Amino acid sequence: MLKNGLPARGCYALGFLVCAALLAYAYYLQFERHLEPCPLCIFQRLFYAGTGIVFLLAALHNPRRIGKAVYGIFAALMASGGAAVAARQVWLQHLPADQVPECGPGLDYMLDAFPLNQTLRMVLRGSGECAKVDWRFLGFSIAEWSLLIFVLLAIYSLFLMRKKNA
Repeated sequence: MLKNGLPARGCYALGFLVCAALLAYAYYLQFERHLEPCPLCIFQRLFYAGTGIVFLLAALHNPRRIGKAVYGIFAALMASGGAAVAARQVWLQHLPADQVPECGPGLDYMLDAFPLNQTLRMVLRGSGECAKVDWRFLGFSIAEWSLLIFVLLAIYSLFLMRKKNA
């Protein structure tokens, strides 16, 4: 048990619940507020899901020393991948209007028409739709919030890995 805090299992479950809540909110924005996700947003969702799954597995397994390191590294890697994708989108959103790339085909089309490695390259290059800001909270876009949250999730996973009593 953490000193005056949640037991290790609860800490991992909290990480999972944060990821699940973020995904639920993303789907709320998509289906209730009609904000269609761009390809980079979809990849960020995959990284949230991956990070959440690692936390869920850790909560179910309740690992000890070596297991904590393995789960911590995997969760940090997933969160870091998400941070990299979110950072790319933040960069695109801050480009001058004349430097924003043209809008590209949708992700479904790219997956059908191109090999996976080419689709990944095209998505990570970004497009005009990835630079569009449809939503802000406290002055920050979804991508900016996502970048912050991914960084915090990576730090949290490393904290859980290093905590002696976690």
